[in-house]
Formats: sequence, structure tokens, C-alpha cells
Amino acid sequence: MQLADFEAANNLVQLFLDRADELGDAPFLFAKHKGDWHALTWREAAGHVCRIAESLRALGLEDGDRVVLVSENRPEWCLADLAIMAAGCITVPAYTTNTERDHRHILTDSGARAAIVSNPALAGPLLAAAADCPLLEHVIGIELDDAQGPSFAFHPWADLLAGEETTARQAVAARLAAIGRRDTACIIYTSGTGGTPRGVILSHGAILANVDGAATVLVTDYGWEVHRFLSFLPLSHAYEHTAGQFLPIGMGAEIWYAQNLEKLAANIAEVKPTFMVVVPRLFEMLRTKIIREVCRQGRIARWLMDQALALGERQTEGRQRPGDRLLDKVLDRTLRPRIRHRFGGRIHALVSGGAPLNTEVGRFFQALGITVLQGYGQTEAAPVISCNYPSAGIRLDTVGPPLKGTKVRIAEDGEILVRGEVVMKGYWNNPQETAHALRDGWLHTGDVGHLDDGGRIVITDRKKDIIVNDKGDNVAPQKIEGMLTLQPEIGQAMVHGDRKPYVVALVVPDAEWAFEWAQAANEPFDLTHLQHLPPFRSAIRSAVDRMNEDVPVTEKVRQFAFADEPFTIENEELTPSLKIRRHKLRERYADRLERLYKA
Repeated sequence: MQLADFEAANNLVQLFLDRADELGDAPFLFAKHKGDWHALTWREAAGHVCRIAESLRALGLEDGDRVVLVSENRPEWCLADLAIMAAGCITVPAYTTNTERDHRHILTDSGARAAIVSNPALAGPLLAAAADCPLLEHVIGIELDDAQGPSFAFHPWADLLAGEETTARQAVAARLAAIGRRDTACIIYTSGTGGTPRGVILSHGAILANVDGAATVLVTDYGWEVHRFLSFLPLSHAYEHTAGQFLPIGMGAEIWYAQNLEKLAANIAEVKPTFMVVVPRLFEMLRTKIIREVCRQGRIARWLMDQALALGERQTEGRQRPGDRLLDKVLDRTLRPRIRHRFGGRIHALVSGGAPLNTEVGRFFQALGITVLQGYGQTEAAPVISCNYPSAGIRLDTVGPPLKGTKVRIAEDGEILVRGEVVMKGYWNNPQETAHALRDGWLHTGDVGHLDDGGRIVITDRKKDIIVNDKGDNVAPQKIEGMLTLQPEIGQAMVHGDRKPYVVALVVPDAEWAFEWAQAANEPFDLTHLQHLPPFRSAIRSAVDRMNEDVPVTEKVRQFAFADEPFTIENEELTPSLKIRRHKLRERYADRLERLYKA
């Protein structure tokens, strides 16, 4: 294996098959079943992919046909994705949290002729949507016994695995010879933080170039060992699709599939990953839990954590005190091994993306001995644009330099523009939006920032999210929200204030903190009840005031209101990558937010 393989590959399936031929009976895909982890080897996976591909062709699917894929993260997701492409078709991933309306939009907009779904629970909304989509001719069920619909035929997953492997491999090889880097690999529908999802058309070359750049980052600092990735972010998201699936394929790594978010901590301890692809929200939750656990361990543990954080701050600022080297060694033998043990003990780095990571949160983990590689990207760039990594000098107030082969420049209004093979071909069935996003070969990201003196990208905010108050001042909401959620009393926050005299916030109290407060106050643990208690409101007010001490006047939160419930994927107030959907929150709480300006 070598980095040149990514440049030489014509398509993603050929890269996979080449790796499978090299690695043969080495384990590749792992899933837990009945209490034990079971592995599929590279050779077995290649056989499955080729047989499924030929079965899809036998159903009548042709080059360029779209196939929707609805499944939780599992080996079959990877096999289906590769098989769809090996059949000459185009994968259309769909989130497991999609509603019937979401599925109807994707099925209709993509014109999909087939869909693969993993289980009966996920099949419900998909099949309901299929009733209004006559173009859908085939539904394939992985754990589904049967499905009825007005226009489609049902096929069990096991039937697609039938067939002679050698013949299937030969047919796939002949087909792959005609699939080049400019051909479409997938259409990934954005999760829609601001409206109707759009289908981003990504070529084989875009993802290959992205994998090339990302692998160069990891191999430069961590070598070609048999790495182990733990996959838990949705594979229907471009971030996990590239960095959690095709990057490990390209690196010849193992992919282990986490059971679910609730069992993630236990899975990490069992799997002992070397890399994890994560989003900032998970960092924030882990930071809160680590702080609470360390505090419960007593004064010495808390003192060690405080010393680690202070040392990390001095190292970041280039200040060194006498005794810092000795302190560093003490921390390496006491506190840091315990923190690393939480991540399995073998972790090289946590790769953060999907949204901006609060600098203080990143420095917290770095100080405790966990390397954080903060990246930046978007679906339209396949998706990684830049990344911090040790040999380039990690600066957590930046998102690192652009990846190999990716060009970045800053427009006059501060917008970040991107060029290179990683850039999408356009939006499916949407020439107007395509023309707006792609101009003169440059992708207009909609993000605002600048390049530092080392060529690293510094993100200021999302162009469309920037609040412009009634005095014309620009306010970056994500920065304020990140600072609010650093307070132990606040679990989630959204700030508001466009064309208003000041900034206000919608907050969700941290559940664990609220539970402990209720116990101490001898009150029932009911957030609706607690929010009406003046002492409880006063505690949240104190948290907001602490945040206000560290920001300029235009960014101070003058008033706040409580949300009725946490922001979740299920209530459509978070995207599957855990970013808040501002438009949903503004719609739901419009009256409540408006009243804050009359208080």
C-alpha cells in the first residue's frame, strides 16, 4: 500500500478490490452480534460486493440508476454502497431519522429505481413514501421478510448474495474499466440546517482525492500500521462516508461498527480504536462527563486536572515555567493514562469535523493527552477541505491547512472559496443553486474566515448564520453558543438577534446538573417545574453572566428563555451530525424569543 494508489485509482470500487486482493483473509468489517464481535474478511467482503452488484444488474438496473440506501451503520451498509457502485449505479444514502416526507422528497428528486433498507422499523416511513413514487421498482430488505407496495417488487438480501463469485468478479471488472474519476459515485442529500435538503453530486474522483489528502495527513504522522476505526456517526453523512468508510478502506484499516450512541463508551473500551471520527457536540458531552468524574475522585484528581489545563494553556502560549517538564512527566504517569483508558488506550487521535470545535474544548483534550485533529469541510467538498495535524503544527484556533490538492482563497467579503477535484459536480436537478455555489471553478462555501500566517484556515462563522444587529454590528452565533455550553449548567443553546438591539438565547439546562440541583433543593426532577423556580432561573442567569464576562458588548446575552425540551434529531431540531437547525427553533419559539425584547 502506498499513497500513490489513490492518485492511480479510477474509481472507489477498484480501490476497494485492490485492497481486498492485497489483504485477503485479514479481518475487515466488524459487528457485534449476540454479545460477540464477528469479522468479515477482505476476501469475503469482495465476494459479497461482486455478487450483490450482479444481482442488481439482474433486476434490470442500468448504468446511472439511483439506489437509495437506508440503514444504520453495519457491514451491510458498506457492502451495499460498494455493490451499487460496482453495478454502475449511483448510491443515494438516506438518514435513518428521515420522516416519510423526507424519504418522499429524496425518492422523487433522485428518481431512484431501487431502495435497500435494513430493518422493519426503518422500512415503515420509506415504504409509506414509496406509495407516491411510481419510479421505485425494487425494495431490498436486509432484515426485512417482506414488503408490499403498489409499484415495487420485494427482494430479500440473501437472494442478492446468490450467484457464482468468479463470474461476478469478472463482470464487475469489465464494468469498472469504463467507470472513471469524473463519473458520479453518489448523491448525498444535505441534512438541511436551513431548509429542503439538496442532492450533492460527488464523483469517484472527488472522494478519492479527499481520501488521498486525509490519508496523507494520517500516514505522515502515524504510519501504515493496521489502524482501527470505530464507526458511529451516520454513514449517510458525507463526513463518515468518506472519513469513516473510504479512508479506512484506502488505508487497509479495520472498520468496527458501534452498536449505538448509548453503548458507545463500552464499545470504545472493547474495540480500542486508533482513530475516531467525531463531531464537536460529542467532545462537549465527553468534556462535561470527564470533569464531573474527576471531581468525584477527590481533591488530588481535581488538582491534577487543573494543573494539566494550566500547563496546556502555557504550552499553547509558548510560556514555560521552571518545573513544567517534571509536571508533564507526572501527568503522563497519573492523570493522562486514566483519560486515555476511556478511549481504549490505543487512540492516536480524535478527528473532529461537521461543525466548529470550541477552542477551549479542544485544548481541554489536548492537555489531558488526547490528540485532537480538527478539520473543516462540507458535503459539497466530499467533504474534508482542511485539517490540523502534528507535523503541520496543531493550532486549535484554526482548522489547519488545506489538504493536498485542494486550493483555498478568501473572497473580498471574507467568504472561503475552494477549488480542486474534491469539489462537487453540482446539485442534483438544481441548476440555479449549482450556479450560485460554483462560480468560475470555485466552490463558494458560505463560511467566513481568513488564512493565518502559516496558511491555516481560521473560521469566523457561517455566512448565512451571522447575526447583524439593528446597529449593523456582525455577531457570530456559534461562538457565543459554544461559550454558553461550556458552562456546567447549560447543555444546549441557540442565540438570536438579527436586526434586534441585543442578543438573546434559548437554552436547555444540562440534565445531570439539573438533577443534582433538584436533589440539593429537595425538588422533583422535572425540568418544566424547575424552570419556573426563581432560584433555578437565577442559577442559569449566573451561568449566562459568567459567559458575558468574556465577550464584547455586542456579543453579551441580555435575556434568555428555556426551551420546552432538549434539541434532538427526533424533534428535527438537530441534524444527524448534531448541528442545531436554527430555522426550526426560530419557527417553534418565535413568540418566546420575541417576548425577550419586551422584558
